[in-house]
Amino acid sequence: MTDVADRTATELPVVRPLPEASPRARTDHQVTGDHWRVTVLGTGLFRIEWSDDGGFEDRVSTFAVRRELPSVDFTVERDDRGVVITTDRARLRYDGKPFSTHGLLVECLGRDSGRWRYGEPANDLGGTTRTLDDVDGRTELGPGVVAPNGVAVLDDSESFLFTDDGWIGTREPGRRDLYVFAYGRDFTAAVEAFYAVSGAPTRLPRWALGNWWSRYHPYTADSYLALMDRFRDEQLPFSVAVIDMDWHRVDSVPPEYGNGWTGYSWERSLFPDPPAFLQALHERGLRTTLNLHPADGVRAFEDAYPAMARAVGVDPDTQAAIPFDPTDPAFLRAYFAELHHPLEAEGVDFWWIDWQQGSSSNAVGVDPLWLLNHYHHLDAARDGRPGMTFSRYAGPGSHRYAVGFSGDAVVSWASLAFQPEFTATAANIGYCWWSHDIGGHTRGVRDDELATRWVQFGVFSPISRLHSANNPFIRKEPWAFPAEHRAAMGEALRFRHRLVPYLHTMNHRAAAGTPLVRPMYHLEPRRFEAHGVPNQYAFGSELIVAPITEPRSPESLRGRVRVWLPAGTWTDVFTGTVYHGDRSVELHRDTASIPVLLREGGILPLAATSDLDATRNPAAFEVLVAPSAAGEFVLVEDDEDDRVLGPDGGPAARTVLRWDPDSGQFLIAPVDGRADVVPTVREWTLTFLARLPGGQVTVDGRPVEVTGVDGRWRVTTEGRSDQGLVVRVEGDRLRVGTTQDDAIRELLERAQTGNPEKLEAWDIVRGARPAAERIAELAAVDLPDAVRAAVIELLGAVVDD
Repeated sequence: MTDVADRTATELPVVRPLPEASPRARTDHQVTGDHWRVTVLGTGLFRIEWSDDGGFEDRVSTFAVRRELPSVDFTVERDDRGVVITTDRARLRYDGKPFSTHGLLVECLGRDSGRWRYGEPANDLGGTTRTLDDVDGRTELGPGVVAPNGVAVLDDSESFLFTDDGWIGTREPGRRDLYVFAYGRDFTAAVEAFYAVSGAPTRLPRWALGNWWSRYHPYTADSYLALMDRFRDEQLPFSVAVIDMDWHRVDSVPPEYGNGWTGYSWERSLFPDPPAFLQALHERGLRTTLNLHPADGVRAFEDAYPAMARAVGVDPDTQAAIPFDPTDPAFLRAYFAELHHPLEAEGVDFWWIDWQQGSSSNAVGVDPLWLLNHYHHLDAARDGRPGMTFSRYAGPGSHRYAVGFSGDAVVSWASLAFQPEFTATAANIGYCWWSHDIGGHTRGVRDDELATRWVQFGVFSPISRLHSANNPFIRKEPWAFPAEHRAAMGEALRFRHRLVPYLHTMNHRAAAGTPLVRPMYHLEPRRFEAHGVPNQYAFGSELIVAPITEPRSPESLRGRVRVWLPAGTWTDVFTGTVYHGDRSVELHRDTASIPVLLREGGILPLAATSDLDATRNPAAFEVLVAPSAAGEFVLVEDDEDDRVLGPDGGPAARTVLRWDPDSGQFLIAPVDGRADVVPTVREWTLTFLARLPGGQVTVDGRPVEVTGVDGRWRVTTEGRSDQGLVVRVEGDRLRVGTTQDDAIRELLERAQTGNPEKLEAWDIVRGARPAAERIAELAAVDLPDAVRAAVIELLGAVVDD
């Protein structure tokens, strides 16, 4: 086995085996021949290897970290035609020869009868891709581990390896290494099997889930802090401050050294006192990341050049450029110790690794992006820190490296229209935390509605990072937009910070194996309708989101999106409209919101409007409840010092929130676990998305006042976290769904169409006939199609169910 460099790599603190690595599979799960090996890794997961030299690979690859997995029942039959291996889910037939279409077959068993032969396309449902740089609309996606016929394949033959001590290794020639996922339509199990082998996703620090401000612009320290202060004054919350490449020397780089794309030295004309600047950001509740373009190495004008040169054995007096070479242990050691750690000591919290220079390095088959992601993550995780990184996707296994940067998005409706599908489909390859250039980065035209819809999608995407190019006419500050769009953007950004308690609970859930954003076919894999709504997705355990990604109708002044809803009732958390599930419906929304639907029995914990600091656990909550069915939500909170808690969540604080519609009881249980990480006393507002109760409401037996209106009413109380609370609603079961007359009236009032036709439609809406008859009668009214469709949506909503 060939290693790229000698054992001096072990001197690097950052070079160490992944803590979850167990790359050698159980011997009793290996079936071997002279040149082949099949390893049963799961009930539907086979590793299939061919080796010209008869040797096999047991080191960690970029994808495969763990192969020593729990025991699986399987049978082996050998005969003169090869071997047949059978589990409860799947059967593999292999002739023991070099892989061929006729010699290697994997098929699903039971309800799902899909099959795959070597050499045939797997026809999986896609995974993700390295970057959306300059992509205006759709692009091809790499492989995923779920497929409509039930069999998906990851070819791991070309990835590079890590040696047992954590340094870089390469593969021997003449070997093939396939992972075949045969899980039928059990897409969740396929992703779980993927994680079992490739490792757990990173649990992000809580502050990463708030809004990020990012702009390619030569800010000064004063102008950047003034901008953050204006955001505060405008009640626009942010938790991450991104400083693009102008933090370092760019225009001031002496021309003999080339351009200033790569840099590690503060531009002192803009940032005269970097530690004071970074401290001022921290005092404002912001974590900071700096943009990093490392490809040009380290040149003599850099502040760190003398120390860097000595560390790699170069005489600083020669002023010889130090090339970027992450395959050289001496360079990698100095790269972190001399370039990054001093800046982190000044207050930099993490790095935006903006690698755009391809996949080749000084070692055959070793992608420098992989090395940057892997070693930056290990370095960022030193001393028990969360391992926060921000970089591009390098291939299967990249989910281990925190937040992904999807690239320089083109400003267009086509770009926005692809991003929800792109984000959801990434769950097929276990990739949780895409960060997009919200609003678009480059080119395009100004379109205020597009910018607003993009921000609204960003709030309901994994990472909400506003960004724009180095162009004075591409802006994302809400006050740069007309009043309608400014208001909608502001409400969206505030709601993102209100969502952080829910998002952080889903963050723990993602680290345990369920991505925050998932396609609808993960929820309902056997419903063909779930495959026909690519831009609709599950957003955690409680919500379905359907972003609006096309311009609004000029007549109705509303954007539209077609959705398919699973069985049950679904309540829009913004409009309060309730929909029957198990059907397709077209939803129409004005500029103020996009469809965000809470499942029946759903419980959505939100920070109170007065408590929007994403860096700490809130002292005040609003909890939305869709009360037509029973529900439970376990709120997970952890320590604010960002220490790693592990994939199982670790010693966090857990608070059970439970609704029982039969007894009318809502329980806020005493906190379990790390009670010291949450406020001792909290204010709780429970908002029921239902008709007003028919009886008294009590908290721990004491009557309390109810405020609100039919469709949305609330009670507010206070209690100790270690004691919990019981809210009881007396009388009949709560009913959801209210008349939509006011909503229809507002829609018709604003519609840009004839007043006589509006009046005719209004008379029909207010009639006493069943909704189906009124909908049929509307067909005869000379309304624009978009207006009629929006009225029909509201007439078809649940009323007094």
